[in-house]
Amino acid sequence: MENILYAPWRNDYVAGEKIEGCVFCHISSHPQDDASLHVLYRDEHCFIVMNRYPYTPGHFMIIPHHHTDALESLDSQTWLHMSHLAQKGVRLLKEHFGAQGVNIGMNLGRAGGAGIAEHIHMHVVPRWSGDTNFITSIAETRVYSTDFEKIYIRLKAVSPEYFGEGF
Repeated sequence: MENILYAPWRNDYVAGEKIEGCVFCHISSHPQDDASLHVLYRDEHCFIVMNRYPYTPGHFMIIPHHHTDALESLDSQTWLHMSHLAQKGVRLLKEHFGAQGVNIGMNLGRAGGAGIAEHIHMHVVPRWSGDTNFITSIAETRVYSTDFEKIYIRLKAVSPEYFGEGF
């Protein structure tokens, strides 16, 4: 085998403790574990959590506490709140993290590309000019150039400035 990309951080995913049931419901119901689960913010409607296997450094998700796979069944207040948090998150990524652009999106259902289809979630992905390079384009491989934990600590430190204190 010629093409080996060393990725030791994925060992926790492969060999680590598995969460039974919906991973997002687990995060929602365990606020005491916010640091180890990499939660940036939570309030009565939603929580914001770092994507453990991000598209780019700083990629996070806004997730309603309410378990549903159908955006159309989510109450309007929660949807509007998610959108409001997305606006604040974009500002955080641009002002504090130096993002030159941001992708926001939802993959609804397995056929729509959702990795966790049973619980809707909104992706907020920082982007930079040139963040797609030859290895992404030709080898279909993404290189994560910085330490995930350092990024979490950095974003967590400024989250109250953008999202408020939450609870």
